[in-house]
Amino acid sequence: MSIAEVKDMDSGVASRISGHGMDCVKEDLEIEDVSPPNAEGKDLEDTKQTYGHEGEWMDEEEDGKDWKSDVNVEIMAEWFCTNCIDSNPDDESCCGQCGEHRNSGILEQGYLASRDLPEKANDMEQRKDMSDSEIKLHLTFPPLWTPQTDAASTAIGFDERMLLHSEVQTKSHPHPERPDRLRAIMGGLSAAGLFSGLCCMIPSREATLAELEWVHSHSHVEAVEATSLHEASYFGRDTYANNYSALAARLAAGTCIDLMTAIVKGQILNGFALVRPPGHHALSATAMGFCLHNNAALAAKAALSAGAKKVMIIDWDVHHGNGTQEIFDSDSSVLYVSLHRHQAGFFYPGTGAASEVGIKDGEGFSVNIPWPCGGIGDEDYLFAFQNVIMPIVEQFAPDATIISAGFDAAKGDPLGGCQVTPSGYAHMTQLLYSLMKGKLLVVLEGGYNLRSISASAAAVLKVLLGVSPGEIPPSWQPTFAGLLAVSEACVIQSRYWKIDRMSLLNMQMLLSAAETKFKENKNDPRQPVSGPQAEDQPQG
Repeated sequence: MSIAEVKDMDSGVASRISGHGMDCVKEDLEIEDVSPPNAEGKDLEDTKQTYGHEGEWMDEEEDGKDWKSDVNVEIMAEWFCTNCIDSNPDDESCCGQCGEHRNSGILEQGYLASRDLPEKANDMEQRKDMSDSEIKLHLTFPPLWTPQTDAASTAIGFDERMLLHSEVQTKSHPHPERPDRLRAIMGGLSAAGLFSGLCCMIPSREATLAELEWVHSHSHVEAVEATSLHEASYFGRDTYANNYSALAARLAAGTCIDLMTAIVKGQILNGFALVRPPGHHALSATAMGFCLHNNAALAAKAALSAGAKKVMIIDWDVHHGNGTQEIFDSDSSVLYVSLHRHQAGFFYPGTGAASEVGIKDGEGFSVNIPWPCGGIGDEDYLFAFQNVIMPIVEQFAPDATIISAGFDAAKGDPLGGCQVTPSGYAHMTQLLYSLMKGKLLVVLEGGYNLRSISASAAAVLKVLLGVSPGEIPPSWQPTFAGLLAVSEACVIQSRYWKIDRMSLLNMQMLLSAAETKFKENKNDPRQPVSGPQAEDQPQG
């Protein structure tokens, strides 16, 4: 079904929701119906302060009480970068933050578009006459999956109706979680020719309300459904919804459920769910952090329903997946592993300390590797994989593995402030691909620099298609900050899993030597460490 066909069904959507007893939901649930003249203001700096926050976290509702509308603000001629959404003076042709030309073709070709080559004039004029949700994707899609499709195929999950989910209100900056994220990724994958060969497209489907309640409360599902009765709604500070968001969220969830089911049943080898809205912050009873339904958690439940006994979720989004952890906190059938920027709880959402290991029957089945600062890159992520994650994963021996693939730890992301490259993402995927013999489901989460997320998604898809990134460079050595986080995680997780004693000892020696040098020279904690393991190797 196309976007235009969906818009023609507006009246039918409202009547269908009323049939589910939703007429009185607004009185019982905290959904804010906002009309454009009175909309609260929200600019990029507000969002950066929230998702790149370095202060004590307050209650979600209390934290939003001092917000003020965008009134009495001097209006300046400016344009917003398509790539990073930073504002620029109207007389500048390239973004001062990322260097992207204001008319670049990044939405059509993703990371393969020239950074500074303007599009053809007639293309730009055509786009000016189109609304955000009406810009069509000019790309080649893979063939649809059928029962005759090769079981070694990689399936893509995507539906253009997910582009309808967008922030309606006119704010001082575009919202980071915007439809262009999917446009740039799909454009880049198509331009790179990755939709040929063993690539197919899984038919899209909306998750049923009963399926959503596998991981969410009935009231939560009703709250999200109720947003389709309003032009604009907000959950908390900045998790927006419009009257198409519930549809987009059902499509995202249904896509992940069906991809995971097909992988477990052996109908496809692996899959990449290019979906939005994202999901890993969505708690069992609360939408937050740009997330409505928890797509990865629903995929995990689908795997268990399809016959898997043990499921692993690896979350490399720069923000901790507090929703996913909460949903499976007491469940020993799901191993949740997260690498994220934490800063002693001062980085959004504030959860994900190494000491958070799960509760009750799930104790020991939450593994958190919290980075103490920004600037963390490939070397530290791979060091964590090799020394903490892979040893635990091998012992857990999952039947199904899901990657919550946020690309906001990528270099250039406006919110993440880290330095992971497409090569880093490829190597992490390869380690899991080898262990699982290719059986992986990758679910898109965050990531807000279009060039970074399209390049990173392409690197991951190449691995899913069987293209190895090669050996991990020996020059990739951990930084002092990364070593601190990995060492702490190793010590804590050694209570539940076998962690190699020699690796622990070597890390402690490296840490001791690096700490002494750091104190003496006041080095940047993000510089590579040197020690018994690294002294004879070039530094990266």
